[in-house]
Amino acid sequence: MIDLSRTRLLAGDEAVERMRAAHFLVCGVGGVGSWAAEALVRSGAGHLTLVDFDSVQPSNMNRQLIALQSTIGEPKVQVLAKRLRDINPQVDLRLKELRLTPENIPAVLTEDAWDGVLDAIDERNAKLALLTECVQRGLRVISSLGAANMTRPGELEITDISKTSGSPLAKIIRKSLRKQGIEKGILCVASKELPILCVGEQENEGERRPMGSIVTVTATAGLLCADALMAPILQLNSRPRRGDYSNV
Repeated sequence: MIDLSRTRLLAGDEAVERMRAAHFLVCGVGGVGSWAAEALVRSGAGHLTLVDFDSVQPSNMNRQLIALQSTIGEPKVQVLAKRLRDINPQVDLRLKELRLTPENIPAVLTEDAWDGVLDAIDERNAKLALLTECVQRGLRVISSLGAANMTRPGELEITDISKTSGSPLAKIIRKSLRKQGIEKGILCVASKELPILCVGEQENEGERRPMGSIVTVTATAGLLCADALMAPILQLNSRPRRGDYSNV
């Protein structure tokens, strides 16, 4: 069993038990989702469903928690599950080697009464479908919007999608959601930073190319997503705090 004594000092026994009972759906376990899933387990989450169709690639090595020389070619959900069980052997993991699509997302969402859904997928149509379905079903969802081509982890923030600014992906998703009557109410992790032009890239280039990434940004985004998912369960902001020592 994982030792959560240090977490109990911050959150208390009741909050830790709420986390143990919680079931999170993690959609995408790459550069953002892998870090978020580990943070959830290290914080005491008792039940996780991990969804990803991909296998570990050499290009994942610069940012994904699961990417090691020894795991190249292996299914991402399987690699991550092995690691998470090594952290907490008692964690309940359900694994889906599945590419999420607008067609299969409704069935996935009906499988449990989720305490939180993490959208860490890249494919735009699937992302839009997942967010729309979560809103329509009243599910609490956190969406990762735009860690690619970003270089400043300090510019990332947890905010409502209606208040996002720098991320081009957030702009696209905002516009698409508006067409379905959804203006706000989706919590997301996005950057205020304008994306960097990658080496050799032109400002108006139309060809779709691989996007640049760095672990300091993707991992920070993942940890912020985990924090946002856990916040209403651990309720750390309601805990009493020490006094202000700034003038001492």
